Amino acid sequence: MAKLYFKFGAMGSSKTAQALITKFNYEERNMKVLLLKPAIDTRDGNDVVKSRIGLKESAVVVGAEEDIGKLYAERYSDCNVIIVDECQFLTPEQVDQLSDIVIERDIPVLCFGLSTDFTTHLFPGSKRLFEIAESISEIKSVCTCGAKATVNARLDDNGRVVTEGSQICIGGNDRYVPMCRRCWLKYKTQTL
Repeated sequence: MAKLYFKFGAMGSSKTAQALITKFNYEERNMKVLLLKPAIDTRDGNDVVKSRIGLKESAVVVGAEEDIGKLYAERYSDCNVIIVDECQFLTPEQVDQLSDIVIERDIPVLCFGLSTDFTTHLFPGSKRLFEIAESISEIKSVCTCGAKATVNARLDDNGRVVTEGSQICIGGNDRYVPMCRRCWLKYKTQTL
């Protein structure tokens, strides 16, 4: 029986690498994979999913208004599995559409992404995944102090941790640092 999976972690926990390795493992067994990514994530190109360690694959891009259930039925119904990178940027409705695919088509859907933003608040897509996913697992990351990283600290141009601004600011190691909550609270007003 297929499930909706949510695999979450802080920045730098290798979520994208694990998504791409999972894709490879399915394809190695001659299964067809639909790799999706939200259109808002243009960091590595419009239709590319790329990990920090250099793994990369082409992906189908979905805008916030896209009906993923309809997209799957009309163009990708021959796929055996759906993998979503940066799933925190999905709308709650799109998460529901993925869940419908799992239930109606018995197709596993694996979603990889962040749970919270730089202010420690849930992203709407992640919130919905926590509410309805059948399997939820954390991909762990480490703070520079050695503790488990749980916060995606956003840095300004001067290397200071910021706690105000738009929820979405696309960036990688140049803009975000994984931290434990203790270090995040400590560095909120200091330069790293």
